[in-house]
Amino acid sequence: MYRYDEQDHKLIRERVAQFRGQTERYLDGKLSEEEFLPLRLQNGLYVQRLAPMLRIAVPYGMLNSVQLRRLAHITRKYDKGYAHFTTRQNVQLNWPNLEDVPDILAELAEVEMHAVQTSGNCIRNTTTDQFAGVAADEYVDPRPYCELIRQWSTFHPEFAFLPRKFKIAVCASEADRAAIRAHDIGVQIVKNDQGEIGYQIFVGGGLGRTPIIGVAIRDFLPETHLLSYLEAIVRVYNQLGRRDNKFKARIKILVKALGPEEFARRVEAEWEQIKDSAEELTPEAITWAKRFFPEQDYKSFDQNHTEAVLQDQAGGNKAFARWLERNTFPHRVSGYQSVTLSTKPTGIPPGDVTDRQLEAIAELADQFSFGEVRVTHEQNVVLADVEQEKLYDLWQAARANGFATPNIGTLTDMICCPGGDYCSLANAKSIPVAEAIQRKFDDLDYLYDLGDLDLNISGCMNACGHHHIGHIGILGVDKKGEEFYQVQLGGNSSENASLGKVLGPSFSREEMPDTIGKILDVFVENRQPDELFIDTYSRIGLKPFKERVYAKAS
Repeated sequence: MYRYDEQDHKLIRERVAQFRGQTERYLDGKLSEEEFLPLRLQNGLYVQRLAPMLRIAVPYGMLNSVQLRRLAHITRKYDKGYAHFTTRQNVQLNWPNLEDVPDILAELAEVEMHAVQTSGNCIRNTTTDQFAGVAADEYVDPRPYCELIRQWSTFHPEFAFLPRKFKIAVCASEADRAAIRAHDIGVQIVKNDQGEIGYQIFVGGGLGRTPIIGVAIRDFLPETHLLSYLEAIVRVYNQLGRRDNKFKARIKILVKALGPEEFARRVEAEWEQIKDSAEELTPEAITWAKRFFPEQDYKSFDQNHTEAVLQDQAGGNKAFARWLERNTFPHRVSGYQSVTLSTKPTGIPPGDVTDRQLEAIAELADQFSFGEVRVTHEQNVVLADVEQEKLYDLWQAARANGFATPNIGTLTDMICCPGGDYCSLANAKSIPVAEAIQRKFDDLDYLYDLGDLDLNISGCMNACGHHHIGHIGILGVDKKGEEFYQVQLGGNSSENASLGKVLGPSFSREEMPDTIGKILDVFVENRQPDELFIDTYSRIGLKPFKERVYAKAS
């Protein structure tokens, strides 16, 4: 992973000192709330329902064990002893005191972390596949390209005050595990017929009040042109994006208004003016970025022996076999697997981890995965490089720390925003609904029979829980001061991206578990052999689900 040089250290130290002075002036009454607002947002600080919230940047989801231990210390010293993993692979603190934030940022800087550009109308944290660099279906490791985008976008003077926030995701695998079509810019790394690396570029995706799936405006962009082409896209948006109405300010609205063809034409025209500029990537720059992600010191194994041991362990322990099936992912190097640590045991808000658990993750990373982890956009944590011979030992250690719930990819591995328990924008609480659904569907055999199924919950139209692209999406709504929940079906964040359709009138919180049960009953009754929920929905449509859910009791 990228390590700071002295220039990086100096820049972040100066930023911390700058914000310390701004905070002191605000607390002394020398800066008004209006004046302080953009300053705090530039440093990741929000004012939520009950307390400030600090969003800490985790570039493309990567953390090392030193950083994890520092996060544990910070949550213990300055917060209430826990942190929250977000859908942008970042970390949030929900209860810091405003006057402590400069000290928190100073402590983060000591371990090469910050909160720069985690809020405000700028280019946010670039995200990617949690299995980047180890997945067998990748064309190339996308992390160096994410790092190049991060370096280019951080403190970019032209893009510090865009019409609205801006998000970029990168994927290099055949399967889209980064939801790139739901981003302002989605970068799909590809190879052409000559074996050359390039990019398919999607623009205009996004969720929120007006959800839209991004469209491709370039099917193959040569490798060295990445940054200049991104610059052209953001310049066109910065020039033409609406600033008079924040609800119509995202790039997706501009692309829709102009039409994809006209937007692409304008980007190409802008790009022609700058593609030979300093933003152009040289082969040396790409090599420079790649050196931060070297091949790990992998061992060689007798694969037949390793697999025989695993089969014997799984055959003698059903719980381990379940975990092995749901929580591990194939690795491109023989003898290794990637492991997802679930943060979603029943009764715990999805994505929440305690200070002790952060320290435990650090220990697991040091012991089993070269001291590194990845935060996933599903709010879990991945150990990317685990020896297969050590999987059983890892499973036991994960169980002891609450990370071995064997539910990855199932209904209860849900994405859920903090909702009305914390967020001042939320219309309804998300966490109690998530827990009620988890408690109703606690039979693992039933969950495994359902197969892979994405359930996403948002507390408001800002869609931090990605409800629009969940196979089942739940949205909190306000009805005359009462909390209700709207259900959507058919969303998909993969390469076959789609937006969910509203099932019908909303439901009370108490009705939600049974409503989900009726939806699942329709799926089970109509599915064909080995068919997943999204496939059955695509085949039979919304009507059978709607009829069952809203049928009047006889």
